[in-house]
Amino acid sequence: MEYSYLNDTLIILLATVGIMMLFLHLHIPAVLGYFAVGMMVGPYTLGLVNDVEHIRVLAEFGVVFLMFSIGLEFSVAQLRRMKNIVLGPGSGQVLATATLTTLIAVAMGMQAASALVLGGIIAMSSTALVIKALTDQAELHTRHGRNSLGILLFQDIMVVPFLILVSMLSSTGQADTLTVLRALFEGILALVLFFAFGRWILRPLFRQVSRFQSAELFTLTALLVVLVSAWLTHRVGLSFALGAFLAGVMLSETEFRHQMASEIRPFRDVLLGLFFITIGMMLDFTGLPEIWPSVLLLFIALITLKTLITLLFCRLGGCNTAVSLRTALILAHGGEFGFAILILAMDGNIFSAGEGQTVLAAMLLSMIVAPPIIRYNGLIAARLMPEAMKKSREEIRRKISEKSRSLQHHIIVCGYGRIGRHTLKLLHEHHLPCLAIELDPEKVRQGVADGAPVSYGDAGSLELLRACGLSRAAALVISPIDFNTTMKIIRRVRAVETDIPIIVRTRKEIHLYQFYQAGATEVVADTFGSDHMLTAELLQSLGILESGD
Repeated sequence: MEYSYLNDTLIILLATVGIMMLFLHLHIPAVLGYFAVGMMVGPYTLGLVNDVEHIRVLAEFGVVFLMFSIGLEFSVAQLRRMKNIVLGPGSGQVLATATLTTLIAVAMGMQAASALVLGGIIAMSSTALVIKALTDQAELHTRHGRNSLGILLFQDIMVVPFLILVSMLSSTGQADTLTVLRALFEGILALVLFFAFGRWILRPLFRQVSRFQSAELFTLTALLVVLVSAWLTHRVGLSFALGAFLAGVMLSETEFRHQMASEIRPFRDVLLGLFFITIGMMLDFTGLPEIWPSVLLLFIALITLKTLITLLFCRLGGCNTAVSLRTALILAHGGEFGFAILILAMDGNIFSAGEGQTVLAAMLLSMIVAPPIIRYNGLIAARLMPEAMKKSREEIRRKISEKSRSLQHHIIVCGYGRIGRHTLKLLHEHHLPCLAIELDPEKVRQGVADGAPVSYGDAGSLELLRACGLSRAAALVISPIDFNTTMKIIRRVRAVETDIPIIVRTRKEIHLYQFYQAGATEVVADTFGSDHMLTAELLQSLGILESGD
């Protein structure tokens, strides 16, 4: 048909706008809306888009840009900071899930190559879905949030050897030990080479490009690097997606990372949505009645297996039962990397048509149930293990209460980052009693080692703030924390303490009015001055420092 690509694109856009408006109005996650669009317009339902080859092309580009955007967010510094979680629960969860899934699949009659790839698919969770949900819920910096991020980071790393493995199996069809070890070795080698290439070649290239101060040239150069990397990996027998991911990793190690992220951000979510739409299009509804028992069995096995394995390795990593269970619930679903591996496996005929559709349907089902499980992970954990949840909260509350028991008219500082440390130092110089609470265990350990009055805890919990002596406190200081957590603290404190001064430091000037509306007494933006301004506002509110001093 003439202009068929344009017709298909218009149909997809029209359906996406309509479905997304409905889903957002009903507060349903956007990713489910994209799946719904693909299912609705695809060739197996209404048949509004029937060009299967065109769908494959769209899916390939969706995977390419998805992998690039996630690779761009990859950070070696973050890997170092979270190495205990990444190399402990992270490696255990991925390797144990992949291995156990493979063994079960082989025992049930699946070919070894297919079973091995299935293990990699099941081991992956959705980075995009988890980070978005935890950020919205102000749980990203909690213990279970940090555990989830660390495990997801290891999954991001392991997608490289899994993609190489799929490419090898597509050509050889054999899944012996040598093939697996070769894939793992080539994956590590590819990461090292691309890191070196990014540092010694791409950095000088982008320095030259940046001299022209042209956003268009910068974006075009970035796209050129992505597509050349994808083309190179494809030429050596690997996947386009692998090259795109490694290109993102390369560029993440340059000083232009943030500029590139800002240039690509407007398109990233759209490209990710396009990827999920194409996944929805691939589901064959006409064959579901025949494979439905297998889909349900795989779905239950996926949720159960990942929950138990993640729970086990978080416990072995030193987390208590409550935190381990909440982490396991957050990661008990399939993810975009799993879909990326699945698409390549289906293209390479590693799965039969029935096997591919079974895995696809089970993964989609797990993604549908993931948002409510993540949203209510605390409530579900409290129902499943009430004693463990109570013990976990009581342990933290008791330690904080012991530190704050002797304090009167003190200042509670939420967050012990750079601003929090500076605030505590100046308060100590003015001989003012204070107590800080922080969610990052490393910062807490460093603070305790330095002799600072800092305790581990979630400042967003009113129960813990009360344990800090909120009713006896002279003021509450919120150093830079994410927007949702800050709003939650202000609103919860104002609901029970209407008079206590709340001084907030924010990184974004745009949030000033919202914090004031929520009940903040004073808000200081980073753009307005030095670190001293937060403490100056606090001292003025206490009458210790006169305005203008």
